[in-house]
Amino acid sequence: MKFLNDVNPSYDLTYNDTFMVPSRSAIASRTSVDLTTPDGIGTSIPLVVSNMTAVAGRRMAETVARRGGIAILPQDISREAVDDMVGQVKRAHTVFETPITVQTTDSVSTALSLLGKRSHGAAVVLNGHEPVGIVSLADCQEVDRFARISEVMSENIITASVDEDPRSVFDTIAERHLSMVPMLDDGRLAGVLTRKGILRSTIYSPAVDPQGRLMVGGAVGINGDVRAKTASLLESGVDVLVVDTAHGHQEKMIEALPHVTAARDEFADRTGRRLQVVAGNVVAADGVTDLVSAGADILKVGVGPGAMCTTRMMTGVGRPQFSAVLECAQAAHESGAEVWADGGVKYPRDVALALAAGAASVMIGSWFAGTHESAGDLVVDPHGRSYKESFGMASARAVQNRTKKQSAFDRARSGLFEEGISHSRMYLDPARPGVEDLVDSIISGVRSSFTYAGAESIAQFRERAVVGVQSSAGYEEGRPRETSW
Repeated sequence: MKFLNDVNPSYDLTYNDTFMVPSRSAIASRTSVDLTTPDGIGTSIPLVVSNMTAVAGRRMAETVARRGGIAILPQDISREAVDDMVGQVKRAHTVFETPITVQTTDSVSTALSLLGKRSHGAAVVLNGHEPVGIVSLADCQEVDRFARISEVMSENIITASVDEDPRSVFDTIAERHLSMVPMLDDGRLAGVLTRKGILRSTIYSPAVDPQGRLMVGGAVGINGDVRAKTASLLESGVDVLVVDTAHGHQEKMIEALPHVTAARDEFADRTGRRLQVVAGNVVAADGVTDLVSAGADILKVGVGPGAMCTTRMMTGVGRPQFSAVLECAQAAHESGAEVWADGGVKYPRDVALALAAGAASVMIGSWFAGTHESAGDLVVDPHGRSYKESFGMASARAVQNRTKKQSAFDRARSGLFEEGISHSRMYLDPARPGVEDLVDSIISGVRSSFTYAGAESIAQFRERAVVGVQSSAGYEEGRPRETSW
């Protein structure tokens, strides 16, 4: 990347402070762009779901992996929960979407509690293991909540075999105006296909492990028996290790990383597979150098840019994200490492600019919180708008969860020093209620950015991107208007 007119800004820059200038390009179509990440993870798009309790869970992980990204499970969940989540992701189909299922004898209230978990908009009704109907949200409106599913479901169910050509399934969905088609394998439900799901399967390549299963990552903290916790994550089957703390450039992180890499290397000796270790967060070259020396393969960059984070307002500590990514990426590349830009993205342009600055992937948290697949429950406000609750990982709510095994006194004392927002409503966009809808929007914008730069890969984009510095008025000029003047 180079700055327009070789300007060397005398102050740090946010994504809003920057823009990209088009260059001569031979890229005729955005479909020619290869977004495979250069960080050795194995993802085919540069998106990572942040390890936030309100965001990253099983549904989020499998959905994003199916489209080529990866989610990182939080460190504050039990070993049993991690085993269960990883196992379910690994068992999920790489093309078919995991269905919501209810039994004919279930109540309408059961269906209502599940329909908000995915953007399908409907559940498959089973009689034992046999699909016998479909029930949608509309079917559950203005009926007794204790009514049985068999009383409200649609019995006009169309199914398809797992061996059937997805294009043929698409034609069936379109001709019959269906929301989805259950896919059967010897009479048993294997998944569902939607119209958009079929189209997406032709555009995205899933992120899969060497066994062809969907990928998922796991986070570990720097306190306690770090080596044992890392070994536990590895046994669960995660595909990348994220050593996570708000202030990554500290002695405890430098002491913890060798324990993580030792467990990783022992696992590699037994399995022949060496996983990447991600560590952070840092915002300056010194932090990158020290953590790479301690064993990190990828550095997580960002202090304070997240929507749920109050660190900068509470402490004055942090750094504008574009400049942080730019400096850290340069230092990392000199050491043979990569960086993930963690936080601060609100639009597809921000993701493209992070990649131009040198990031291999971009971590997203709150932006994905307001989707059907995020970990929170769907809530409807008094005005009928649907939302999910989100909270920061240093907030009082997160601290309470993290310290639940401590004494009441120690928990109360820890609660005095929280940072971050504990309760925030992330409203679902009616036009993009699912995380895949947001991924479509982001990847479409990023691919277009690559065509403007004349780049077919992330490596070429880093070399060819020309970035300028703009005023707040320049940024405002580029924003579309939803209403007239």
